[in-house]
Amino acid sequence: MSGAPRLRNIGPKSAAWLRQVGLRTREDLAAVGAVGAWIRVKRAGFKPSLNLLYALEGALCDCHWQQVPDARRAELVQAAEAAAAELPPPRGRPAAAPVTTRHPDAEAAPALGLFDDERGAAGSD
Repeated sequence: MSGAPRLRNIGPKSAAWLRQVGLRTREDLAAVGAVGAWIRVKRAGFKPSLNLLYALEGALCDCHWQQVPDARRAELVQAAEAAAAELPPPRGRPAAAPVTTRHPDAEAAPALGLFDDERGAAGSD
């Protein structure tokens, strides 16, 4: 079912990371912002690149991540670096497990949400 629209720039891997940190809808993403979402992913033990940060901003602005202006990218990087510096050091916990995307039987599967991977849908991951 494709009732919820997919956000631009959010591919299967990014969507899985976002779901794992509790961001399941556009409203969830908008509430924390691109930097907040990126920090949540980083805090969860994943290794998000700056491309994810730009992709999140592009998703919120409904533009391709490469269309995010250079000045805005610089602001995002500065804010992300400042927020990452505030994160506590790891406490001996292993990093989060790798994300895998599974494609269950379509008839037995629950309805897909905004960040859920649809077969054949384009992503930027």
